[in-house]
Amino acid sequence: MYHASNHSEIRDAVAKVCHGFPGEYWRKLDREMAYPADFVAALTASGFLSALIPEEYGGAGLPLSAAAVIMEEIQRQGCNGAACHAQMYVMGTVLRHGSLQQKRRYLPRIAAGELRLQAFGVTEPGSGTDTTALRTSARRQDDHYVVNGQKIWTSRAAQSDLMLLLARTTPREETAKRTAGLSVFILDMREALKAGLTIRPIRTMMNHATTEVFFDNVRVPAENLVGEEGEGFRYILSGMNAERILIASECIGDAKWFIEKASSYAKERHVFGRPIGQNQGVQFPIAKAYANMRAAELMVREAIRRYEAEENSGAEANMAKMLAADASFEAANACIQTHGGFGFAEEYDIERKFRETRLYQVAPISTNLILSYIAEHVLDMPRSY
Repeated sequence: MYHASNHSEIRDAVAKVCHGFPGEYWRKLDREMAYPADFVAALTASGFLSALIPEEYGGAGLPLSAAAVIMEEIQRQGCNGAACHAQMYVMGTVLRHGSLQQKRRYLPRIAAGELRLQAFGVTEPGSGTDTTALRTSARRQDDHYVVNGQKIWTSRAAQSDLMLLLARTTPREETAKRTAGLSVFILDMREALKAGLTIRPIRTMMNHATTEVFFDNVRVPAENLVGEEGEGFRYILSGMNAERILIASECIGDAKWFIEKASSYAKERHVFGRPIGQNQGVQFPIAKAYANMRAAELMVREAIRRYEAEENSGAEANMAKMLAADASFEAANACIQTHGGFGFAEEYDIERKFRETRLYQVAPISTNLILSYIAEHVLDMPRSY
């Protein structure tokens, strides 16, 4: 069991696990669009995916800063934490708002690797990032809710035993506020797949195991309602800062991987009788990417500090995610440019990591919405949407 003050030990331990999953492992999965089950199992067995679960429920009971180190190091080692990162930040909703019974029922089994909580059912085709416009409904019938509707970009649904589901329990036209009437449920997907739940994979430019999910009269026990009915939007929102911070940490890890790869190659590759890194046209983009990565890293650290101090970290978490995503993509571009044609060759892993890190300009929240948040909530400008 690790302690919050010993993050270097955590980083070393994560790196050791990742060394068992080199580039060849990820390239093979990429070609087959297959899920890295062995990698996720290794992280689970090492206790890293239960880092945020309290010790009383079988987890490590670590702070968010430790979880951020775990996710950063996974990316820095050339692996892909997107295969399992949702278990980190989805967990917070259950920890903060779940009943004692729900925690006792699910958390120990998740910590032990007996249950997988990787699926987060929020986004819908017609609503996108406008969560308040979602239409998937959950109607109360005796001791159950009956769910009908559709979710999209529900990553890892096919690899999860449980889904954290956001659905409308009160029709939009019957609510005073657009954020009201939404509720969160813990959906047992093993039972749902037997009656009314359909999962359809979506092939994407990177191997992300994402899907669209259809609910046709899926029954969810009322005891699986998280917190109070109608308060789901607030519950989901309360976990967003942790999500932003962890994704930002992954981007920092990606940026470090790209920068290390590019600077090493620039020193080794000789053209016209000299290392290409001797040319300012090659070294400057890498150096600039490094400076921007460090700046983003400082914002991530500030967001973590505020989060762990229980201060409002909304602005910092959003800025950290945006700046880190920008930094990782800048580093990815510099890395490809440094390698020239070899940057596009599968065996160097750069093109794979390039595709993977590009996602974070769009998800889990787009850069434009972060800018809107900053304009409204930090600069006190009029709401733009």
